[in-house]
Amino acid sequence: MKIIGFIDLDGNTEMVLKSDSCLLNNRKPFFIPDWTNDIQMTPCVVLRVSRLGKHIAPKFACRYFDAWAMGADFMAYDVLQEARQAQHAWTQGLDFDYSLAVGEWHDAEREPIQRELLIDSAAAIAQASQLMTIRQGDLIYIQQRSGRRPVTHEDLIEDEGLYCKIK
Repeated sequence: MKIIGFIDLDGNTEMVLKSDSCLLNNRKPFFIPDWTNDIQMTPCVVLRVSRLGKHIAPKFACRYFDAWAMGADFMAYDVLQEARQAQHAWTQGLDFDYSLAVGEWHDAEREPIQRELLIDSAAAIAQASQLMTIRQGDLIYIQQRSGRRPVTHEDLIEDEGLYCKIK
C-alpha cells in the first residue's frame, strides 16, 4: 500500500509519499514525539483507491476511488524547516509513525466531498497516476486550504467522522 499526499509547503503544492507506518486509525490518540517542539496539523481528505490505474485522465479519475475520510496530517514543523534550510531531505518532518490520522470512511457516490482542497480529487489522482501505478487499497490524501495549526497536549480534533485526541 502506498500513501500519496498533496501538501502545501510555503505556498507550493507538493506531492509526497508516506510509509504505511504513518497511519493512525480513528479513535487512537496521537502522541507528540519527544524529538520535536512544534507539531502542526492540517486537515485533509483521504481517498481510498479502488482499482488499478496508470496515466488516468482527470475526467475518469472519479472511477478510481470508492470512499473518502477526513484526516489530520501532522508535521514536525521545526524539523521540517531546519531540514529545508540546510537543504537536507525533509521527509523526517512529514513521514513519521502515526503522522496521518484517518477517520471513518464515507461512500464516495452517496456522500460527495464538499471541502476546499489544495487540488481537486480528480487532479490529484491524475497527477499521482502519471508518476506511479495506483493500486486498490492505496490512499491519497489532499490537504485542505484552511491551513495548518499548532496542536498541543490534550487538544481534541473532531470533524465528520474523525476523532483524535492529542497526548
